[in-house]
Amino acid sequence: MKKEYNFSNALRGKFYRKDARLNLPIYLDKDIADFIHKVADQKKTDSQSRQVGQIKYCEGIKK
Repeated sequence: MKKEYNFSNALRGKFYRKDARLNLPIYLDKDIADFIHKVADQKKTDSQSRQVGQIKYCEGIKK
């Protein structure tokens, strides 16, 4: 690593996108993930939609 870096020619915000949407991974414990998969299979939906629904439900409880 250099002792000092020269940023005099740098461009601020070069990769900034105002409306960028980040999809962050959510890691669940195995037993919770298995439960969500089971419920999704029973309701014939995909598990990702089911997880999002559960998170929205929990957020509603917190408010």
